[in-house]
Amino acid sequence: METVISLDKIVKNYYIGSITVEALRSVDLEIKQNEYVAIMGPSGSGKSTLMNLIGCLDTPTSGTYILNGTDVSQMDDNRLAEIRNQEIGFIFQTFNLLPRYTALENVTLPLIYAGKAKGERVEKAKQTLQEVGLADRMDHRPNELSGGQRQRVAVARALVNNPSIILADEPTGNLDSKTSVDIMRLFGQIHSLGNTIVLVTHEESIAKYAHRIIRLLDGEIDHIEINKNPEK
Repeated sequence: METVISLDKIVKNYYIGSITVEALRSVDLEIKQNEYVAIMGPSGSGKSTLMNLIGCLDTPTSGTYILNGTDVSQMDDNRLAEIRNQEIGFIFQTFNLLPRYTALENVTLPLIYAGKAKGERVEKAKQTLQEVGLADRMDHRPNELSGGQRQRVAVARALVNNPSIILADEPTGNLDSKTSVDIMRLFGQIHSLGNTIVLVTHEESIAKYAHRIIRLLDGEIDHIEINKNPEK
């Protein structure tokens, strides 16, 4: 399998006055195409920082990050924004949908940034909403949708550009347990179609859906677990 994410000796420091906070300390990690990985760790372990780096929302203090064969370690903000839109589909705990836009309009946004023509944008967004089971909710705004439906819109928005990686940050954090199971089953379907999924969570019950669990502690990889019987 081809490697899509390669982190080599990644260090991330934050500076508060004269104090240096070591958020990540020499992290080495490889994630291959069509892997399903969960990143876990207690508060302050570095999982949010690692997610931001993997998602090209931030750059490391030192070390090398190769994403799909491209070194993104020291890119400027404009180039990182391009890479994010091409390579990564984001799914957040708070959905991050625009309240005045319909589900269809929210899903077309990445395609606007990608420079696609309007007809192509609408057709692709409709198709993706159908794939996540929202064919009958395309013209509804977020406040007219349930939490689970809103997260399905967010999943469709993440998928619409055919990214190489789906990066999900606590995707079930605002959902009840039944809806959480429904969303995780949807993730399983997405993975079965060949997508690479990186899931950041503090919930053991959610991490059990992943095939590999990366556990962080104090800015370092503490250990990695192989899940031979993932939830489905």
